[in-house]
Amino acid sequence: MKAKKLIALGLAGTMTAALLAGCSSGGSSSSAAASGDTATSEASTSATTTAAGKVYYLNFKPEQDQQWQDLAAVYTEQTGVPVSVVTAASGEYETTLMSEMAKSDAPTLFQVNGPIGLANWKDYCYDLTGSDILGQLTSDSYALKDGDATLGIGYVIESYGLITNKTLLEKAGYTIDDIKSFADLKKVAEDITARQSELGFAAFTSAGMDSSSDWRYKTHLANLPIYFEYKDEGITSTDAIKGTYLDNYKDIFDLYINNSTCSPTELAGKTADDSRNEFLAGEAVFYQNGSWEYVNLTQDGTFTDDDLAMIPIYIGVGDEANQGLCTGTENYWCVNKEAPEEDIQATLDFINWCVTSEEGTKAMADDMGFVIPFQGAQESSNIFVKEDQEMTAEGKVPVSWNFTTMPSENWKNNLGSALTAYAAGTGDWDGVVTAFVDGWASEAALNATA
Repeated sequence: MKAKKLIALGLAGTMTAALLAGCSSGGSSSSAAASGDTATSEASTSATTTAAGKVYYLNFKPEQDQQWQDLAAVYTEQTGVPVSVVTAASGEYETTLMSEMAKSDAPTLFQVNGPIGLANWKDYCYDLTGSDILGQLTSDSYALKDGDATLGIGYVIESYGLITNKTLLEKAGYTIDDIKSFADLKKVAEDITARQSELGFAAFTSAGMDSSSDWRYKTHLANLPIYFEYKDEGITSTDAIKGTYLDNYKDIFDLYINNSTCSPTELAGKTADDSRNEFLAGEAVFYQNGSWEYVNLTQDGTFTDDDLAMIPIYIGVGDEANQGLCTGTENYWCVNKEAPEEDIQATLDFINWCVTSEEGTKAMADDMGFVIPFQGAQESSNIFVKEDQEMTAEGKVPVSWNFTTMPSENWKNNLGSALTAYAAGTGDWDGVVTAFVDGWASEAALNATA
């Protein structure tokens, strides 16, 4: 049975891959896997444990690897239940999941990004209806369903935008209150570039297009034109994207690559670490990334909350004065129904403990910087989370995460290649439009026949 399912998944992989390449999948971790491999750490277990089941969590987030290892160790110490956490390399989650699910000791806990990812893995998903953790959700909107069955539970809500070094911005003669639109952002960025030698820093960190970083542009940035088109059309998905706002997508991408720490021709080899390290070193004012980067930016004291802000990604569309951050989730826990019954129960107990116990909720709020959609959630100390909440309270409208409707991983990869060629000067913007619009239609058609 398992072999047949995995063969089917392999055939569908290029058409309906889980698309798990956004939301903080780009950060590197010393214990995360290097390209194509996984880093495995098993929590210490009690020598006298009588626990019947065990937990194997295939973690999607490299930048939270150590925090999950630590939390797993605490749970094992308290309960005697063995919990191992394996973290997939950046951009390799779907490939790793395919590989690990083929093993006899497969993950008991994994994740999908939303409806398209679920379609690829729903035959492996345990129905969580009636489970303790489902009862802890603050909204049914975070339950991922297939008919009447609940097959996934969103466990973290995150935001992304332009992380801003307020100190450098002020050195350039501006504050975040001066940036309320794309026109404002363009004016500030180009002025900084004009005075870069004098100021000693650039407007933007490098828009790296290697596999550790390109998800920020082929997925997260690409979400903006999709969001505004969906909003115009009154839809939440489509098999035929029109590309209404691709000129705006070009404008913001051009602004990034032409007002950066490096030449556009160098971006193919720039990594997520390069971009983060440039920001940490004070080499640029703006850094497109998300709330998950908070710990990486503040843990060693490089930045305090007073130094940082996150502003919306403006592309010159809609009511920009009332636009909020890009906020949502593509992180849904799924329990492997093919696992032994005792392991399924151990996994259900573990994730419920994570979102209800003081240890679990504190680790997720403070150590991981998560906002979790559960009744026992602790308030996050993450300044970017707080800013999202403040913007929403002021009536600003968050930009929803629509990249979970992108038709396939192949679509994203082709878009990333087109963006890379455009930046390098070996391709033109028409190639980006073709990858975006025609590629969407062809991948959606393949999905329909899969």
